[in-house]
Amino acid sequence: MKRIVFLDYVRVFACFLVMLVHASENYYGAPGSTDMVGPQSFLNNETDRLWVSLYDGFSRMSVPLFMIVSAYLLVPMKDEQNMWQFYKRRFKHILPPMFIFMILYSTLPLLWGQIDSDTSIKDLSRLLLNFPTLAGHLWFMFPLISLYLFIPMISPWLNKATAKEERFFLVLFLISTCMPYIIRFYGEIWGQCFWNEYHMLWYFSGYLGYLVLAHYIRVHLKWNKHKRLVVGAFLMIVGAVWTILSFYIQAIPGVLHVTPVIEIGWSFCTINCVSLTAGTFLLFSCIERKETPSFILDLSKLSYGMYLMHIFWLGMWVGVFKETLALPTCFAIPAIAIATFVLCYITSKIISYIPGSKWLIG
Repeated sequence: MKRIVFLDYVRVFACFLVMLVHASENYYGAPGSTDMVGPQSFLNNETDRLWVSLYDGFSRMSVPLFMIVSAYLLVPMKDEQNMWQFYKRRFKHILPPMFIFMILYSTLPLLWGQIDSDTSIKDLSRLLLNFPTLAGHLWFMFPLISLYLFIPMISPWLNKATAKEERFFLVLFLISTCMPYIIRFYGEIWGQCFWNEYHMLWYFSGYLGYLVLAHYIRVHLKWNKHKRLVVGAFLMIVGAVWTILSFYIQAIPGVLHVTPVIEIGWSFCTINCVSLTAGTFLLFSCIERKETPSFILDLSKLSYGMYLMHIFWLGMWVGVFKETLALPTCFAIPAIAIATFVLCYITSKIISYIPGSKWLIG
């Protein structure tokens, strides 16, 4: 299959944004949290409040961008493939590295005292159930696996769906992305209550909407480059401002916050995050190069391994830029993300020369 150049740029950009998110989380995690924020959040001052809101808020498109890239390439399933061939091909690529890194995150931190033996044993015993204590970023793998499982089911419909039919699905998806705000301010709706979470639009919600959105953009959206630039920029700016402000307005310094409350606008399936993601994706789709530059291509191919390992390196750079050098927040957060990104690339590149490296970094 011919390589789609702009998707390589999107993949590299999204990979860096993931690291920027986790670099930012070191500036609003409550005492006792790891490199990623826990159930409670605490901001020390107005400076942290501003820069966490800006860096982390803008970067919240990272996960949806990964979802859209995967769907753009894989949906609908090829006619010559059956369900089991599709599963074998996809899961052979993502599962071995995922489980190897889950084992590494459950054991290696013992060496520098970040976890104790009880935590290590507990994490190892739960490998088939959830991500390890220090590998919260691997939550992403489970909804991604779910989408892969669902692609053979939705592919027949997408093969024959008209643009109007897909738009109807996307409208219902967009309404569902407003529900976190509706529930916050108006209470439970559409059959949802304390004993029933499956509201009326449950089956149109979640990351499935990004899958259909990717297919709609690829197959049915016939806009020229100028329109994609204008609409994309508008959606990105509106989504970014909304996402940033949703945190900034609530995150009062010196107060212990409940993380899901102040991060309501940072949930990946909210209307503002969809706007931010879709707009950015449309902007990237305007890249018209015939071939991906070799460096970007290399980064794109190594991005999965870089994502898997980045928490190992991120904590070290937090110690350098936040604690040892004590850089101002506005410089420290991007410095942590950039240094982590570079070191992950170097590490992944070295590993890629080892025979069988695909089992470790994809």
